[in-house]
Amino acid sequence: MFLVRNTPSCVSSVVGAHSEVAATFAASCSNRCEDIRINQRFPKFLPHAAQFTSSSNRIFSRIKAIVSDLDDIELSYSLRPNVQSAGKVGVLLLNLGGPDKIEDVQPFLYNLFADPDIIRLPPNARFLQPLIAKSISILRAPKSAEGYKAIGGGSPLRRITEDQAFALTNALRKKGLADASVYVGMRYWHPYTEEAIQQIKNDGVGRLVILPLYPQFSISTSGSSFRLLESLLKSDSSLRTLKHTVIPSWYQRKGYVSAMVDLMVAELQKFREPNGVEIFFSAHGVPKSYVEEAGDPYKEEMEECVQLIMSELTTRGFTNHHTLAYQSRVGPVEWLKPYTDDSIRELGGSGVKSLLAVPISFVSEHIETLEEIDMEYRELAIESGITQWGRVPALNTNQAFIDDLADAVLEALPYVGQMVGPAENSLVPIGDLDSLMEAFDRERRAVPSPVDMWQWGWTKSAEMWNGRLAMLGILAIVALELSTGQSILKQILELD
Repeated sequence: MFLVRNTPSCVSSVVGAHSEVAATFAASCSNRCEDIRINQRFPKFLPHAAQFTSSSNRIFSRIKAIVSDLDDIELSYSLRPNVQSAGKVGVLLLNLGGPDKIEDVQPFLYNLFADPDIIRLPPNARFLQPLIAKSISILRAPKSAEGYKAIGGGSPLRRITEDQAFALTNALRKKGLADASVYVGMRYWHPYTEEAIQQIKNDGVGRLVILPLYPQFSISTSGSSFRLLESLLKSDSSLRTLKHTVIPSWYQRKGYVSAMVDLMVAELQKFREPNGVEIFFSAHGVPKSYVEEAGDPYKEEMEECVQLIMSELTTRGFTNHHTLAYQSRVGPVEWLKPYTDDSIRELGGSGVKSLLAVPISFVSEHIETLEEIDMEYRELAIESGITQWGRVPALNTNQAFIDDLADAVLEALPYVGQMVGPAENSLVPIGDLDSLMEAFDRERRAVPSPVDMWQWGWTKSAEMWNGRLAMLGILAIVALELSTGQSILKQILELD
C-alpha cells in the first residue's frame, strides 16, 4: 500500500523552529491532508499520488524560504488558500432523477435504459440501444407506474434534492462562503445535468465542486454522471478551462456517519428491546461482474461504511447484530449478494422477530425506500415471521448531514483543478474529471455487460439473444401493421 504519512507533521520537520508557521499550516491542512492511501487494487492512482507528493515538497520548500525571510514578522495569516477568491463558486449536486408524474414514467425509463452504463451492448450492436431502451421502457412502464402511484403519483426526489441544495446554500453562507450557488443535475430526468451545466455557464462560475449524492462510488451511478460531465465540459470550448474538483465518495466522513447513527438510535428506541433488534442495511445492488471484473470499489466502500456506522453505534451503547444485503436487482445475471428479499426470509426463518431497515445507499426518500422497502419488504418481513418492523428515514435535509456536506465543499475548494488523492479512507481519488476518469480507467478491463453477451452454440446466451431478436422482430411487425393498417404477418404466412 502506498502511504504518505500525515502531511502537517511533515511541515513541522521542514520549517523546524518556526513553530507558529508549522502550526498554522498544520491546522489549515488537517481537514484535507490526512494520510493518502492508495490500495493495491488501484495501482493506477500511484502516478497521481507521486505528483501530489512532488507538489507538496515544492510547497514545503517555498514555506521554508518564506520563513527565512520573515523571521521578525508576526505571522497572522493562514496559509490555506482563500476560498473567497478566484471566481464565483458553484456546487453541483448529482443525482439519479425520477418521474415527477405518472406520464413521465415511460420516458424516464427510456432515458435510464438508453444509458450505455446501464445496458451495455457489444460494439457492433450499439445501434440497437435506442430500440432496446424503447422496448424495455414500454414493457416495464405499467408496473413501475403502479409503484409510483402507491407513493403519491410521482417521485419526490427532485423536490427533496432541491431542498437539499437550498439547505446547503444556507449552510455554506453561515460558514463564510457567501457567493456560492448550488445547482442540481439529474442523470435521467429534469433538471438534467445538461441544464445545470448551462446554468453554471450562464452564471459565470469560475470554480466548481462536483458532489454526487451517492455516499459510495460506483461506476453505474457516480461514474455514469462523471462520464456525461466529462463529455459536456470537453464539447464546450468555454467550459474546457472551468476549474473544478470532484468528491467521488464521502461515506467515511464523520459527520455523515454520526447523522446516520442519530437517526438509527431514534428508531431503535421505539422498540421494546432496542439491543435485540436486527439492524438490516439494504443497499442498492450492482451486477457482480462490475466489482469482480471491472474493479468497481462500490462493494468495498459499502462494507466499510457499514462497519463505520456500527462502530459509532457501539460507542453509544448498542451491541446489535447486523446484516448487509442488496436490493433492486434486474435482469438474468448475478448481482451482489446476499439479496435483500432472500436475507429477510432467512432472518425470519431463523427466529428474528424485530428488524430495523436502514437504507444505506440512499440519502433521499424515493421509490426504492417508500415503495420497495416500506411496502414490499415490510410485507415480506411480516410473512416471514418478523413481528416488529422499523425503518430509518433517509437523511433528506437533516441539519447535521447538510452541515457535513458544507464542510466537504469547503475542504475541497483549495484543491479545485488538482489531483489530490483519496480522502482519508476513500478508495477513489478526489480531482478533476479528466484525471479522475483517466486514473480509474488505466490498466482496467472494459466494464462487462450486466447481461451475458452472445456465445456461439446451443447455450443459455444464444437462447437469450434468440429470444430478444424474436421479440424485436415481433415489435417491428406490430409497428408496421399499426402504421400501414395491413396485416404484414398474414402476408408473410401466405408467401409460397
